[in-house]
Amino acid sequence: MRVEPSPTLARRFWEAIEPIHAVAYFAPEPAEVARALGLRGWWMGYFAGRVAPLGALDAPAVTAMFFGFAPGMVARALPDAWAHATPDTVLRTRLDAVQAALDRTLPAGDTGALLKLAGLLERAALGCRYEGRPLAAAWSRVRRPDGDAGRVWLAATVLREHRGDGHVIASVHAGLRGIDTTLTHVATGAVSRELIQRNRGWSDEDWEGSRRRLVARGLLDRTSRLTKSGGALRRQLEDSTDRLAADPVEALGESGVERAIRLAAPISRHLIDTGVVPVPNPIGAPRP
Repeated sequence: MRVEPSPTLARRFWEAIEPIHAVAYFAPEPAEVARALGLRGWWMGYFAGRVAPLGALDAPAVTAMFFGFAPGMVARALPDAWAHATPDTVLRTRLDAVQAALDRTLPAGDTGALLKLAGLLERAALGCRYEGRPLAAAWSRVRRPDGDAGRVWLAATVLREHRGDGHVIASVHAGLRGIDTTLTHVATGAVSRELIQRNRGWSDEDWEGSRRRLVARGLLDRTSRLTKSGGALRRQLEDSTDRLAADPVEALGESGVERAIRLAAPISRHLIDTGVVPVPNPIGAPRP
């Protein structure tokens, strides 16, 4: 009989590995190689680097997948980025840069633990299904790096994009636009408007339009706080995201996931405690 995994376990798994993936956004090495390729501004490197396994996509396709970002913000980066570097070049240099960043920032120690974590995360990724999950599917086809840290990062990336694609599915099913999901997230108190609005490129007019829609649906009150219905929707959205992230938990089993958490959490805490990955952050990743 198939046993449904605990959504709490799926969330703890994400919390343990997300800061490892986030090194790509906060360590200087990936930004430096993007600039060296001629990618203008940090965000061009971000969008190009994150979608490189999918090929030279244009802005509408990426906006559909990254629906938490304002369309105009994506359009300022894509498809112009591909005039400076091919997706293969962006991908190759990004993987090398992340490997270099992890080699620099992780303490010298038990390399066996890193190798064990790589094996567990890769097995979890192999257990994922990718229907309706374009980002995760593309990253799952990327050639495995030679270094243990690079292997851990790539597998963590596949798993977090699998969860992220599922979050988009759950949000759309709940009738939320990207900016609506952002406003309800802010209303939980997990992240501030000041941090997320600027980071996602939404104008004050966009923000107000979303606020009015959510008030009309009875999800926010007039002070932009969650109503009872809004709180229930947010809980449903997070529960759905956890359920849609069940594949890797099923692949490893509860004991395997717990082993992966025990190996990954100290790495993530080190990255946060040494200032490589800030908390709070726009991703919403906590210190595990």
